Amino acid sequence: MDQQTLLIVMTVFVIVAALALAWQAFLLFGIYKSSRAMQSGVERLLPKIESLVESSKQAVDESRKQILDVTGKAAEILDLTRKQVARIDALLEDATERAKVQLDRAELVLDDAMGRAQDTVAAVQSGLLKPLREIQGLAAGVRTAFLFFLRGRPNPEEATADEEMFI
Repeated sequence: MDQQTLLIVMTVFVIVAALALAWQAFLLFGIYKSSRAMQSGVERLLPKIESLVESSKQAVDESRKQILDVTGKAAEILDLTRKQVARIDALLEDATERAKVQLDRAELVLDDAMGRAQDTVAAVQSGLLKPLREIQGLAAGVRTAFLFFLRGRPNPEEATADEEMFI
């Protein structure tokens, strides 16, 4: 390659590079204009944003106070509930204990009454029924003896007839 061709090629490349730099400068100027327009838009919105931030801070502060109040009241309610549950638990334990004592007493009374009833039945049987049975047995013996004497001697033929009936 000779020097003339080399010089032409280099000139073409320098021109292309100059055009590329000019194009970049044009684009940078466009970016500059866009950022200036955006900055002016943001500057117009800045007071509104600041007022929004301020009202948000106030809302957060008020909410924080209300949340603290609600939390305090909830803690008080929980403490009161705990106390009431403890009282109810103590009351139920006392009622259960008293019911157990009363059931034990009722069982003792019932056992005593059953024992006395059994003793009474045994006393009646030994004191009244036993002598009544003895008297009844004695009366049956006297009646049989009396019937025996009233009938007289049994006839041997009747005795054999009676025995033959059973055979």
